[in-house]
Amino acid sequence: MRLPDYIARVPVITLRDPLAEVLGAAEAGLIDYSFADAVKLAGHACPTVAGAWLAAIAGLQALYGRETPVRGDIAVALPETVDAGVAGVIASIATLLTGAAAAGGFKGLGGQYGRRNLLSFGVHGVAGIRLTRRDTGVAVDCVTRLHKVAGDPRLGELLPNVILGTASAAESQLFRELWQDRVERILNADKDGIVEVFRVNRP
Repeated sequence: MRLPDYIARVPVITLRDPLAEVLGAAEAGLIDYSFADAVKLAGHACPTVAGAWLAAIAGLQALYGRETPVRGDIAVALPETVDAGVAGVIASIATLLTGAAAAGGFKGLGGQYGRRNLLSFGVHGVAGIRLTRRDTGVAVDCVTRLHKVAGDPRLGELLPNVILGTASAAESQLFRELWQDRVERILNADKDGIVEVFRVNRP
């Protein structure tokens, strides 16, 4: 499998998953997650996937600071319903990094380590993605401003023919290059300019 070179340059995040430690899946429960993992999960790299990755990373850093984030101990909420727009894509990336799952998630082991019902949709008052630490109750909303990194105007001109399969080989290649160029620029942009993180409570 060959992914665009920039994907390997996106910083990896290390999470601690207590369930993985208990079951011997990872020493000390420490697991590295890369943007390549998000691309494999989604099946593509796009602005939505990149934005969700940046938002989740920013939220975890805001919640844990210098601590290693604890996967499986974080609740995720989105304002959109599950079938609205790209909510499902955003949620899948959030689940990858936090372990939070909806009704079909892991129910737990001996009353612990459950991930079920930690992912909620259509939650009123949430801005962007809300991450909540279950141990402290501290929550942050992470809002992504993808419009700050505009795509090349030629993308809109090329897209119809690419979708219809009538684009030439050169046009298809140009479309792919321009599309990935925007994704790369989003990931390389000033994170504080792309993602705004708001503390939503003071427990």
